[in-house]
Amino acid sequence: MARYTRIKGFADMFPPQSDNFTRMENCARDIFGRYGFVELRTPLMEFTELFQRSIGEETDVVQKEMYTFPDRKGRSLTLRPEATAGVMRAYIESGLNSREAVSRLFTTGPMFRYERPQKGRMRQFHQINCECLGSQSPLADAELIIMLMRFLSALGLKDLGLKLNSLGCAECRPGFKEALLEYLRGVDRNALCPDCARRVDSNPLRVLDCKQPGCRALTDNAPKLLDYNCPECKAHFETVLEMLRAEDLPLELDHRLVRGLDYYCRTTFEVVSGSIGAQSAVAGGGRYDGLIKSLGGPDVPGVGFACGMERLALLLGGDAEKRPDFYLLGMDEAGRAQAFALAQKLRAAGLRGEMNFSAGGFKSLMRQAGKSGARFCLIIGPDEAAQSNVTIKHLDSGEQRSMPQADAILYLQAGTAND
Repeated sequence: MARYTRIKGFADMFPPQSDNFTRMENCARDIFGRYGFVELRTPLMEFTELFQRSIGEETDVVQKEMYTFPDRKGRSLTLRPEATAGVMRAYIESGLNSREAVSRLFTTGPMFRYERPQKGRMRQFHQINCECLGSQSPLADAELIIMLMRFLSALGLKDLGLKLNSLGCAECRPGFKEALLEYLRGVDRNALCPDCARRVDSNPLRVLDCKQPGCRALTDNAPKLLDYNCPECKAHFETVLEMLRAEDLPLELDHRLVRGLDYYCRTTFEVVSGSIGAQSAVAGGGRYDGLIKSLGGPDVPGVGFACGMERLALLLGGDAEKRPDFYLLGMDEAGRAQAFALAQKLRAAGLRGEMNFSAGGFKSLMRQAGKSGARFCLIIGPDEAAQSNVTIKHLDSGEQRSMPQADAILYLQAGTAND
């Protein structure tokens, strides 16, 4: 028989990791719901052209990292490498803009990119995305960033930094791009990494956010976007900063923080952690007022962000798996019948646990109870079954007592609350 293994870059998740993902998703639903965001679920697969248009054909994602294949009719399909494109497609296709002035949407789920797996970065990875569509106001930018920081704070994350920049708009950014190109013409291309040498012609803004030390040193004196913002863009960004400072958020202006596609504009931001090594970004986003129009939709502004859930999980750490409250032992057929009925009542009362389904020696069954990690072992042997009693043993302290089965619920609820 062949031995089947998981695909490289794809992970199985058992507790406590799967518990951490559930915790993140539930926290997102709670915090985002307070701001009026509703959950949208989009397909894992879209027509390839959607990503080529939204992400850009010159990007590494489209050129190197997408899982793309033809279907039986020869149409090119792609597993989604990010969520925003699918959200925009759904927004346009549903005509949501005609039903509400501002749409607040969030999504969670797996994305797919073919790249070298490493800590916090897998070929199947997971994101939490938020998109606020329909408002040009800087208040929308500030509120989205504040919501993101409150979400991360609600998860208990610390040692986080917020970086911001303003990309300008269609009126002022061309002047910056020309100044940047003039600067890059004076840089020795052979000293740049291969990606940046190519980007000088195809996507010069991306040269600024290269992480290679040599490229960063060569661009230390490059022009800064903020110096080229027009008065309207400066006023927009100042309002965003004012709102964030009023919330006492620690922030840093980062002139290297860019988005390489033309529909991105004005506010861009990133949240970084000092606790997970070189791949320090855990969330990022910005304003993209031209994206929906570029995909054939109405001219509707937007701002959004994405969080990498694997990165967040690294910050959450290996939280201990939540212990079961009980393990029920039925020592014979009559005891197992009563144990089965009692287990259903305990679960209906909100307690967590399991029972044995087959016979075994007392020592063997107690070992099973110990391996389960439960707080309490509940034993129904022949004597207990005859009197509708149950013996309850606290597996940490060894304390043991017998009582009517009808009293077990209150006893366990009190005991688990104290633990």
